[in-house]
Amino acid sequence: MLNALPQDPFILVSYVNTLLRDRYSSLDELCSDLGINCAELEAKLRDIGMQYSALNNRFY
Repeated sequence: MLNALPQDPFILVSYVNTLLRDRYSSLDELCSDLGINCAELEAKLRDIGMQYSALNNRFY
């Protein structure tokens, strides 16, 4: 559920990247733990030109 996360996509990408850096080894792990849909998260961030890099475990 994305409603529990920041709604502004630029704040959201910062928040998610911080979680990925500090707590989670993958986007799937983050989504599973937070109970959110990874596809929805990726789509929301894709709207502002961000794409997940599994190699770097962050959105660029």
